[in-house]
Amino acid sequence: MKYFFETYGCEMNIAESASVEQILISRGWTKAENCESADMVVINTCSVRATAETRIFGRLGFYTGLKKVRSKDKDAKLKSEEMKKAVDFVNENGIVPLKIVVMGCMAERLLKTLQKDWPCVDYVVGTYAKNKFGEIITAVENNETLAEIEEEPVYSFAETSYEEGAFSTFVPIMHGCNNFCSYCIVPYVRGREVSRPLVQILNELDILSKRGVKEITLLGQNVNSYKGTDEKGNEINFPKLLQKISSHLDSTKSSIEWIRFESSNPKDFSDELIDVIAADSHICKGLHIAVQHGSTKILKAMNRKYTRESYLELIGKLKSRIPDLVLSTDIMLGFPGETQEDAEEVLTLMEEVKYESAFMYYYNPREGTPAARMENQIPLEEKKKRLQKVIDLQLKIQNEVMTGRVGKTVKVLADIISRDNKSELLGKTEQNERVAFAGSPSLIGKFVTVHIDSLNGNTYRGTLCT
Repeated sequence: MKYFFETYGCEMNIAESASVEQILISRGWTKAENCESADMVVINTCSVRATAETRIFGRLGFYTGLKKVRSKDKDAKLKSEEMKKAVDFVNENGIVPLKIVVMGCMAERLLKTLQKDWPCVDYVVGTYAKNKFGEIITAVENNETLAEIEEEPVYSFAETSYEEGAFSTFVPIMHGCNNFCSYCIVPYVRGREVSRPLVQILNELDILSKRGVKEITLLGQNVNSYKGTDEKGNEINFPKLLQKISSHLDSTKSSIEWIRFESSNPKDFSDELIDVIAADSHICKGLHIAVQHGSTKILKAMNRKYTRESYLELIGKLKSRIPDLVLSTDIMLGFPGETQEDAEEVLTLMEEVKYESAFMYYYNPREGTPAARMENQIPLEEKKKRLQKVIDLQLKIQNEVMTGRVGKTVKVLADIISRDNKSELLGKTEQNERVAFAGSPSLIGKFVTVHIDSLNGNTYRGTLCT
């Protein structure tokens, strides 16, 4: 039988899709070339922005039509190319039921209404029901229908989130969020913070090492508030976890050399964590630290629990302790009550910090969050204008920062053959920058040393050092 995934949203969703895929592969399923020829489609959804949900609703409309084609309903309508693929499948295989499974944050938010509104959906898997996928797969294999899926009260972590053939992979270490930023729906759909025990994390690292993984990214909605337990059941914080992981990689002679992590909240970024990052060669020196805004007034309204001043103090400490540090961030414009002066504070903060990259967006109200009910909502056109200023400035800063790194010799993980030039490889640096260089395909999955010669857009061009 064949499966097909559509994954939207954050890295945690990517990891959770990969963990479900591992179950399917272990049961003998194979990946379909397209959704039209799959026996089961899993849609992993996002609720962070309304645009994400709108796109998913559009896909559910598509799957409503696809199911009709697969059942030979004469009223079925799809685009001609999609119709041809679906009809070809029916002609070759006869009528084969197509099962649609929706999981992720949107599934949790609309747990009780999604199937009623979209009858094409066979199963809705909420945040605490992912351990039911084995039963769902069995039902699909036997062309049976499960009764209503009941969620468990406790979140459980998958054994591994490995993606077949990947040299870089995600490792979830915690789930949920206790911060309740006023604009964010995540705590309502992901629940309270749950930290994964150290033993489970190390067991997954051993599995990944056997598969030749070279780089891991530790994941959580707020990784640096991690409070798990060690081998003896004692509580450990995030800096201690990083030290335990690094020591384990060395003692087991693991194939894993690089450790990344996200997302981290500035309010939980301790001096202890800075010291660990600075001292440990396994921990990559490219850090994503979301600022969201440059105005203390707006940060307070967002319930971010830090100020502009404390954020800049943190960045100053990091830069003084980690010479090769490269920073990225998230920036939101147009929050309710934001004035032109507040928006200008974003620009001055960006000039001071000098981010190499940033995810920039305007505030998008989410039903059920405090910010959606706030007064002084900013008109859409004004939000777009303010955002454009931020984008223009970031492009300038990005070019400045990246140009400043031309001429350096860096360690690179070669991961793919370039689509533009088959004689070149693409890799990434410790700072998560892309580098193109001439090299043999035999180097894919290996660490190499590359001299950065020039910058082309957002990609460096370099020469392999022998």
